[in-house]
Amino acid sequence: MSNVPQKKIKVGISIGDINGIGIEVILKSLLDNRILEHCIPIVYGSVKITSFHRKALNIQDFSFNIIQSTDQANPKRANLINCWDEEVKIDIGQQTENGGKYAFRSLEAATNDLLEGKLDALVTAPINKHNIQQEGFDFPGHTEYLQQKAGNDESLMFLVSDDLRVGVVTGHIPVKDVAGAITVEKILAKLRLMDKSLRKDFWIEKPKIAVLGLNPHAGDDGLIGDEEINTIIPAIEEARKEKILALGPYPADGFFGKGLHNQFDAVLAMYHDQGLVAFKALSFGTGVNFTAGLPFVRTSPDHGTGYDIAGKNQANETSFRKAIYTAIDVVRKRRETAELLENPLKVGQLKMKVTQEDSEE
Repeated sequence: MSNVPQKKIKVGISIGDINGIGIEVILKSLLDNRILEHCIPIVYGSVKITSFHRKALNIQDFSFNIIQSTDQANPKRANLINCWDEEVKIDIGQQTENGGKYAFRSLEAATNDLLEGKLDALVTAPINKHNIQQEGFDFPGHTEYLQQKAGNDESLMFLVSDDLRVGVVTGHIPVKDVAGAITVEKILAKLRLMDKSLRKDFWIEKPKIAVLGLNPHAGDDGLIGDEEINTIIPAIEEARKEKILALGPYPADGFFGKGLHNQFDAVLAMYHDQGLVAFKALSFGTGVNFTAGLPFVRTSPDHGTGYDIAGKNQANETSFRKAIYTAIDVVRKRRETAELLENPLKVGQLKMKVTQEDSEE
């Protein structure tokens, strides 16, 4: 859109649990040099630990450019900031204290650089939510940690793929607490974040959002629970007053079973597994977890630490690679949107570009 060359995007990458598949999918993703045409990858970890995994996987034709800070990054290489020098015991495939300790060390360093504007985006490899609990990390997962670091009251766990986008009202909480955590205000806040993200980050001009019910059969008119009548429907009505095109509530099983998700730009589920089971059944291995509503861009793959296959050269890097490319794409869209706000005459160019991209899909 602009004749002025765009600054190359710096993508920070945290390594996740050192005993899981995080470093494996990072290495496999960065082996494809085409990624360097679109970003400057900067991994936060340890030379010794990444070398251990590289040798275990028999990856020979690859090496990092070792740097001390982001301003030393080589735009034509995969870079690594050495966050610690001490010897660390690696127990491939095991949940250990070290696995969580150094996962947080990596995440904290990358997040600090992100907040200081030294990175344009953050891609996080999987952590173990149990062993990472320590001083400085008292959160159910990445999403809540990054939300707190950003100073946000709300964010949206948004799983995205080429064909499906699913967000959740409640994230990492026990199922027994879900009904009590769902309020009109909470649903409305998530719908606002989803609608804004679809417009700003995915350039969908008039997003159409499906809202799922909480109870079986979406409550069956109050026969199987009244959350739909008392909470979900009022939230949808409030959203529509704000010009958010939200429809529902739909029974989750029939909604996905009949393929109704293909008629919407995104789906808002009431709780974690209601949305993620369907998403992973339809898009597992090709989906990306995107944290919407934050002032910075963060993505991650749609899988966990994979202890059972760690060190066996069996991990598929597709989701992690897509997480990197999704982060790049969102950064570009946000940059171009900001440019448009400075120069409204280019709005017509943006609409032409979006229309062209839609016709090519």
